Amino acid sequence: MTVDGVDPGRLPAHVGVIMDGNGRWAGERGLPRNAGHTAGEAALFDTVEGALELGLRYLTVYAFSTENWKRPPTEVAFLMNFNRDLLLRRADDLDERQVRVRFIGRRGRPVPRRLVEMIERTEAQTARHRRLTLQVAFNYGGRAELVDAARRIAVDAAAGRLDPRKVNTRSLQARLYEPEAPDVDLLIRTSGEQRLSNFLLWEAAYAEIVFTDVLWPDFDRRELFAAVVEFQRRARRFGRV
Repeated sequence: MTVDGVDPGRLPAHVGVIMDGNGRWAGERGLPRNAGHTAGEAALFDTVEGALELGLRYLTVYAFSTENWKRPPTEVAFLMNFNRDLLLRRADDLDERQVRVRFIGRRGRPVPRRLVEMIERTEAQTARHRRLTLQVAFNYGGRAELVDAARRIAVDAAAGRLDPRKVNTRSLQARLYEPEAPDVDLLIRTSGEQRLSNFLLWEAAYAEIVFTDVLWPDFDRRELFAAVVEFQRRARRFGRV
């Protein structure tokens, strides 16, 4: 049985989502920007429910980038507290739904230690699940991930654990934040913007990209289903004829 025309036999192995448009959604309603972030929580969890309904195995969402520290300090502080409180509110819900939660990105300063502790607690609580892996890209940047992977290669080569002459794509893949995650098949960006914004640069090398004008707080499982249908319409060649 299909969901809104989705072929269950041709699902993307990994869907990435750039959740964009919270600020504009709030501005259109005469609300402060933070109200848009709050409204985006419902969109996120309806999307997770949709991923579970479809039977997706990996879903990665862009929650906070390495560049987002440049935003006004009040907004950054709100987002730190919001993400901590979100974990407090939702960790048990995800656990009950057999969702494994993983955070990808840098965890050192300036990320607050209390938030890192909540991240680690949620990861441990949900580690046994495999129904869906929800990866939250937090303090994440695609270039930073590649720099960190290259640094690990350099350290291993200097220690004699890796022959520099044998470094290849597998060597770098093995040193990404979550090397077991499959490549991204479908990348969705909301709000009408059409750029990658430093998101999953390695993992999305051959992704089908779907841009939608829907602002993130208005996104839901129906929009996810529509993006998957669009993905299934496309012919994927991976450089072949």
